[in-house]
Amino acid sequence: MSKIVKNPLKLPVSLMAILFGLTLLTFPHNAAAISPGNGPPVNSPGNGPPSNPGNGPPSNPGNGPPENVPGIPGEDPELVFPVISDTQIGRETISKYNDLEKFEESLNQLDKLVPNQDALVFLGDLTEHGSADQYNYAMDIYDENKQDGIESLFAIGNHEYDNDLSPEESQERFLAKTGMDSLYYHEVINDYDFVVLGEEDYGYYSKEQIKWLDERLSKAEERDSEKPIFVFSHWPLENTTYGSEWNLSPNGDLLYETLEKYPQVIFFAGHTHYPISDPRSIHQKDFTSVNTGSVNYMWTEDGYLQGELPPGHEEISNGLVVEAYDDEVVIKRRGFHGDDWVGDPWVIETPVESTDDFNYTSDRDNENPYFEKGSAATINEDKTTSSELFVEFDQASDNLLVHSYQVTATDKRSDETVTEYKAFSEYYKKTVPEKLEFPIEELEPDTEYEINITAIDAFGNTSDESLTTVAKTSEGD
Repeated sequence: MSKIVKNPLKLPVSLMAILFGLTLLTFPHNAAAISPGNGPPVNSPGNGPPSNPGNGPPSNPGNGPPENVPGIPGEDPELVFPVISDTQIGRETISKYNDLEKFEESLNQLDKLVPNQDALVFLGDLTEHGSADQYNYAMDIYDENKQDGIESLFAIGNHEYDNDLSPEESQERFLAKTGMDSLYYHEVINDYDFVVLGEEDYGYYSKEQIKWLDERLSKAEERDSEKPIFVFSHWPLENTTYGSEWNLSPNGDLLYETLEKYPQVIFFAGHTHYPISDPRSIHQKDFTSVNTGSVNYMWTEDGYLQGELPPGHEEISNGLVVEAYDDEVVIKRRGFHGDDWVGDPWVIETPVESTDDFNYTSDRDNENPYFEKGSAATINEDKTTSSELFVEFDQASDNLLVHSYQVTATDKRSDETVTEYKAFSEYYKKTVPEKLEFPIEELEPDTEYEINITAIDAFGNTSDESLTTVAKTSEGD
């Protein structure tokens, strides 16, 4: 595939800011750093208990399967298409992991991996502010690197409205620049139904659009009741996939009630930037919901030591490849940042006879993570001070994914817990580290502490045993 000759992001930062109308702040794909949508509910992510990514045994912490991830041996899919989202072209000017390079890299990898695409679906936030320049740069990349003859399906995202235009003007620009005929639409590709939703303002889907969706779904079911129906939205629905605390509102409940009448629906959503390596990125209850991740950068839940934008978040770039066969749909997860697959493919059997047959439910995992024999926690003596200790330990293992650790420090004299926090296992990285090192801060001089580390998986299961070590702070001055 041909490459574009110019690299606009090589321009000086000041000029780029003028061209793109940029803000250099590091919030997610929303108007405010604290809220990527309508804000999380009080009890936050609604897909069940705390997290569980499984990075596998320490000898191979979660780099995913080999390069050639299989579908069905000996069979060609009836339909194949990538799903990507959230490139936010125009956001970044100072990182070496810049927007345009990541977008182009994702398309190049998809071309190599899927040489005969039937369609490519983009789920919104193509640009940072919906400016004409940002669209031009984005579509130059897309047009130069897409495969010939494919169906291009673009959805509008909230960032396309993040400008001084009226909603109607933002929509007109989106349609003109992407070549879409309408904001929301229904296509049949290789005898499979694709229904693309389009927000009509920031995070808003009207009752009229949802009524239209119901009519489209009914027609698709009448046409072929045994095939899956693919539905695409920039926003996720509450209490579905990982990250769905940033969900659609208002009319989110109405949209859910519409979709739940059709268990054969596979509903893809972007917006959250949550990493697809977490197994909760697919969820089945009344229908199937799938998180697409983000091409641009990663965002994740708060309340952890590394923060919502952990170190290295700007490197993480994710997308999906979907294959449809006559009796199943295979969804493969891609880490563009590592040029590798992420975890095992998700397989959805079709036709859907009953929701009782769903495998990817919120209660699907009851296995506890565990520390391998010989695992230990030690103190980095070179970093010990009168108020701080650093604990290093071997990562745990899990049947799916080790998501995080509970770290506690107890004063040996008083038996009181003085430090307690959760920290990510860094499961989202290209190479998951076999060991981690975390700080224990705000301690008293010349005091002995017991430090305990418990592993937690994505579904909230905790290790039966903890790693424990005892250490003493220095005397100080």
